[in-house]
Amino acid sequence: MNFCSQSATLYQNLKRQDITLKIKIKKSSYQEVTALPKQKHVKPMKQSFFFRLLLRVVSTFELWACKFSLRRVGMEKLGKKQPCLYLMNHSSFIDLEIASVILFPRRFSIVSTTDGFVGKNLLMRLLGCIPTKKFIFDLGLIRDMSYAVKEHKSSILLYPEAGYTFDGTTTTLPENLGAFVKMLGIPVVMIETYGAFERQPLYNNLRKRRVKVSAEMRYLLSEEDCAQKDAKELQSLIESQFSFDAFRRQQEEKISITEPDRAEGLERVLYKCPACLAEGQTEGRGDSLVCHACGKKYLLDEHGFMRAEVGETEYPHIPDWYAWERDCVRRELEDGVYQLDCDVRVRMLVDTKCLYDVGDGRLLHTHEGFRLTSSDGTWEYTQKPISSYTLNSDFNWYEIGDVIGIGNPKALYYCFPKDKSVSVAKARLAAEELYKILKKR
Repeated sequence: MNFCSQSATLYQNLKRQDITLKIKIKKSSYQEVTALPKQKHVKPMKQSFFFRLLLRVVSTFELWACKFSLRRVGMEKLGKKQPCLYLMNHSSFIDLEIASVILFPRRFSIVSTTDGFVGKNLLMRLLGCIPTKKFIFDLGLIRDMSYAVKEHKSSILLYPEAGYTFDGTTTTLPENLGAFVKMLGIPVVMIETYGAFERQPLYNNLRKRRVKVSAEMRYLLSEEDCAQKDAKELQSLIESQFSFDAFRRQQEEKISITEPDRAEGLERVLYKCPACLAEGQTEGRGDSLVCHACGKKYLLDEHGFMRAEVGETEYPHIPDWYAWERDCVRRELEDGVYQLDCDVRVRMLVDTKCLYDVGDGRLLHTHEGFRLTSSDGTWEYTQKPISSYTLNSDFNWYEIGDVIGIGNPKALYYCFPKDKSVSVAKARLAAEELYKILKKR
């Protein structure tokens, strides 16, 4: 069998798994997990040409399906073998496939979350991936990226938003991004995708839609720019590049999404009814969102507008609805009434062998931060609100369920609410707004 047919077979296997990606889980006690030896640090491996080619060939099939196109702006300024930092927005599962095609044949290291290494540590490293714990300050990551640039002459692919966007707009960026760019001291290239969110939004369980996807790759900063500008200037410039609104683009360009299930799962984002203010009572069904508390129904039309079936449409634009929910959460925090208190199933991540199921627990989130306690009262974990500018929350994580992730460099705690009406999106909004309030003080 030749290489192309082997790649096609691999692609078909990946297609069959697609949204059914799994993670290895092992039942253990908390005491057994915390007693495990600390995983040794391994320096980044050089991405081989074979794996670069394999990634490109496998990814090409998916890009053909969405009629992908690319626009380059100023890329002639980058030397053919010159390492650079690629900053890419994070909208969908297709993001890595886009990068694998448009960056070929350049060698690049991919900053990836540690959970992606579980059960496939060697493969991920051969692909050039560098592990990191999401939303946790990691000095080792900075050293690893510097090592990949200096020793392997490798470019770095970084998704500074880290988490997928929930509503198609930019998620919060780390405050020290400008300082990191200055320290790394290599050219910076921006990769902005168009249509990726519309094709496969996270809230919709990553169902694929018939939407064209494109990208623009633009030269943003030279080595001289990084040296001459201070960290604050670099931060401001980068933040100006991360300004997206997928629903607005869909509306303005009249991009039609005709799939009948386009609103399914939308309650994950629009968890609060603007008509009756009830929370956890909305449900996305087919192309509609209905509130079971008051009965009000909204249609998500083919061009991305929300329309009330009867009466006023409070927020025709989904990001405006989500922004209103953020404002509501902030008022709850300022009034001292915000609280998340729910039963959860707890899985821990301390190495790349597996995800450890340590049983049931109780998760409390208030203005004092997070407090996670085991159901038998034998252990607890607390996390101050100022420790992170955002929260690792995700929808249908590895098909287990919606998740709230907290932790520190020693261990990550993935908390799966048992009550399906609990909004992990609200928890993320609360964590971000609480951080802003305390930072300002």
